[in-house]
Amino acid sequence: MENIIKDIDILPVEEAQACEYKTTVDENTGKTKKLYIESYGCQMNFSDSEIVASIMKDNGFDTTSNYEQADVIFLNTCSIREKAEQTVRKRLSQFNTIKKQNPSLTIGVLGCMAERLKDKLLEEEKLVDVVVGPDAYRDLPNLVKDAEDGDKGVNTFLSREETYADIAPVRLNSNGISAFISIMRGCDNMCSFCVVPFTRGRERSRDPHSIVKEAQDLFDQGYKEVTLLGQNVDSYKWSPEENNKARLIKQEGDVSEVITFANLLEMVALISPQLRIRFSTSHPKDITDEVLYTMKKYNNICKYIHLPVQSGNTRVLDLMNRTYTRDWYLERISKIREILGEECGISSDMISGFCTETEEEHEETLSLMDIVKFDFAYMFYYSERPGTLAAKKYEDDIPLKVKKRRLQEIIDKQAVHSYARNKQDLGQIQEVLVEGSSKRSELQLKGRNSANKVVIFDKGNHQKGDYVTVKIVDCTPATLFGEVLS
Repeated sequence: MENIIKDIDILPVEEAQACEYKTTVDENTGKTKKLYIESYGCQMNFSDSEIVASIMKDNGFDTTSNYEQADVIFLNTCSIREKAEQTVRKRLSQFNTIKKQNPSLTIGVLGCMAERLKDKLLEEEKLVDVVVGPDAYRDLPNLVKDAEDGDKGVNTFLSREETYADIAPVRLNSNGISAFISIMRGCDNMCSFCVVPFTRGRERSRDPHSIVKEAQDLFDQGYKEVTLLGQNVDSYKWSPEENNKARLIKQEGDVSEVITFANLLEMVALISPQLRIRFSTSHPKDITDEVLYTMKKYNNICKYIHLPVQSGNTRVLDLMNRTYTRDWYLERISKIREILGEECGISSDMISGFCTETEEEHEETLSLMDIVKFDFAYMFYYSERPGTLAAKKYEDDIPLKVKKRRLQEIIDKQAVHSYARNKQDLGQIQEVLVEGSSKRSELQLKGRNSANKVVIFDKGNHQKGDYVTVKIVDCTPATLFGEVLS
């Protein structure tokens, strides 16, 4: 989730709870119809929208940034919190006027919300024509055609094989420098608060040759950074048995042994030292020393790990079915610091007010933050999701006012830690990959260092895509400021 991080570590509760979203860009390749997609939630959703755009492009659609010009509108949705679903429902109501003006307009709900609510969405949101889950995007052209003929359609089939490995994504969410590569889909962890295993199905890893080829193709096109995506990238595993199951991929070679995530990282890193590699998200129970030593071995594997903790209390972690303890998590943090050093960036997810959480247990989350000192974090109060283990077994018994107060304490503490961690960078010489102009001035550029921190510096003769050596001279809790050395 690193490339979309907002400065939520210094935002009030209401803004910290906001759902991140992106829209399509204008593409004019001469197709006869226009497609508009709004994508909500995580990087995996943004990556999926690029797959959807590719599928629709092969069926006569260019993308547009203006929904009023669209023949088809898709909302690629998130279900991880109630707030996310409310955002989508509100957006659908806003499209109602457009639908009345243009009855031939096709509106579809894709992704996790579609998977969770299925055909119920067609009943509740009368203007919705198509409902498609994350594993059924290949069926979209057929369903859109049926909708044009007046028939509404649902396909929420969850596959144990689909990885879309053969589809070249349309890079909707790319700045031309960084791109997402999905390496696996689904999740087997069954955290009690989470709907992902129900909306995205079981884990299945993508063929490593197709991943390396996609990364190589991106590098050949001028991309300088790729982010390997998965609900839990550390559980990536490809075996000869899986290799034999691959139906859609022409193999460049036989996989004769099990490929782990550490192996895959190395395979991508070897493409070129000029190609940066990031990954997300890691699960504390699965991140291995082998991965950490591989990160240390290659300078182009960014020294940054997103390692969600959720709670600092072992009893609450057990209720969450996180399968690790407070001490286990802290040991992993200690190992990261030992192998990769203090300069490695670490971010996290935290949930306040989970079922039965006491004040003392909330304080343990705050004390864990004091020990780790995360560089930044995604922070939310608990939102009960229907169908999850927590919704079935536990009472959502923490008052909303208490949840929000605890969350604000977490946010406030993270702001202090973010500032302290950024101050440690003062005087350091860092390599920054330029992503574009600073929002505040065309005379300044912004980019990210290896630890995934935003760095602002004077433009000079540099441009997007350059690697620039800078000295960090100032900072805020969210941003570093540098002077160009070369």
